[in-house]
Amino acid sequence: MNLKTLLKKWTLPMAMLFGITVYLLFAFIPVLEPAAVLLSPFMDAILPLFMFLILYVTFCKVDFRNLIPVRWHFWVGVFQVFFVALIVGAILLFNVKGNNLILLESILTCIIGPCAAAAAVVTMKLGGSLEEMTTYIFLSNFLCAILIPICFPLIEPGNGMGFWSSFLLILYKVCAILVVPMILAYITKHFKPLHHFHLWLTNVKDLSFYLWGCSLTIVTGTTMKNIVHANAGVPFLLLIAFFGLMICILQFAVGRYIGHFFQSTVNAGQSLGQKNTAFAIWIAYTYLNPLSSVGPGCYILWQNIINSIEIWYYGKYKTSKRGGSEVCT
Repeated sequence: MNLKTLLKKWTLPMAMLFGITVYLLFAFIPVLEPAAVLLSPFMDAILPLFMFLILYVTFCKVDFRNLIPVRWHFWVGVFQVFFVALIVGAILLFNVKGNNLILLESILTCIIGPCAAAAAVVTMKLGGSLEEMTTYIFLSNFLCAILIPICFPLIEPGNGMGFWSSFLLILYKVCAILVVPMILAYITKHFKPLHHFHLWLTNVKDLSFYLWGCSLTIVTGTTMKNIVHANAGVPFLLLIAFFGLMICILQFAVGRYIGHFFQSTVNAGQSLGQKNTAFAIWIAYTYLNPLSSVGPGCYILWQNIINSIEIWYYGKYKTSKRGGSEVCT
């Protein structure tokens, strides 16, 4: 295995480790404290830019003519809305406060987040449909852009703002990150003067993957910051991580269950289970209690473990099937 392959294989774990290490260095070495104060607003501002660029680069490679909704898209979307309504309804109905509210907010961010752009890559590795998956990523981003501005002002009214003021502010910020990249990607792909730029952009190998690695470094550092400054004990943080695991398993399981009715088990499972966790962490510490970002921070680990198991099992199945066919002949 050469160095380039090794680095690519370990990019995401190294990005997470680097984010944690850099934050701890700046947090606990006094001489670096002024630099930490100076860089903190810059890091907060640059994360949305990375998420914007990841989606833009990804959608520049999409053939928009093949983006056709199918039936399982509708049912997966319905269940996501149902799960979101269940959590928001529980918070409002029982007037949840304190640690219980933080726990439910962490669960909500793991549910309400859009499907990750990387889900299409994993789906291909599992023998699913790239076109169906990419279509749902589009639909999921639009759904998320509607749900977040509606739900979050009800849970955490911002700075004394009314519902509609909060709704419009969050709608603007969320659409700027989720919807605008789709529109710009479409223009880039179909506007002739931008043809050479589009060709160059799509030929940069693994660009969105490495942009994702950079964003992962920032969100991991941010999550560690929220943990260090949290007024909560280790048992409560472990409880958030545990519920993140349960929600991850539930969403993958429900997605696969929906998919088996439409011969799209892999696609539907990935669409409901694999989340854009960088975006989920950003919305958690921007609009909710910052400690709730621990939920999607742990979700990164859980969904990657599930994906690794699925890819390993699928590879083993293909190998055994190939071996069986050789014996038969």
